[in-house]
Amino acid sequence: MKQVHPWERFAEVQEQVLHGGGAFLVAADASGKPNAMTIGWFQLGTVWSRPVAHVLVRPSRYTHGLLRETGEFVVAVPFGTMAEELAFCGSQSGRDLDKFRELGLRTAPGTAVRVPLLLDCSVAYECRVVARAELRPEGILDDGIQARYYARGDLHTLFLGEVLAAWDLTK
Repeated sequence: MKQVHPWERFAEVQEQVLHGGGAFLVAADASGKPNAMTIGWFQLGTVWSRPVAHVLVRPSRYTHGLLRETGEFVVAVPFGTMAEELAFCGSQSGRDLDKFRELGLRTAPGTAVRVPLLLDCSVAYECRVVARAELRPEGILDDGIQARYYARGDLHTLFLGEVLAAWDLTK
């Protein structure tokens, strides 16, 4: 595992997130117990002169509460692997079971946050939440987005996490 610049493999990261089945959003509770959920939307950019990861999580998700509780997360991206694990983490709630134990996920401690890295992924971003914004119906200006993603409400919260460390886990 080698520390890298956050944008070093970002084209591959975007391809995986958009077309390869997603990525893992990992958070932990105050005692350090981790949970992973699958995300299909992830952006990386520069905000406030810092590298910032943008992730969207619905308030109904278990991970939402963890992010609000601890303010830390890891985005872990497998390149063309872990399809079964992504499917499982996207269909099961951490409220009901320990996904790490169920799947035998291999981890290493985070270096900048108290959230583990997933060793079988290719790239990981360790992040500290620096801002969050709750989406509101009046803020969704495109009727197609409103109809497709928010017909039943439960609008996402946008969490902005400063990237404190980025890793190429294949090296």
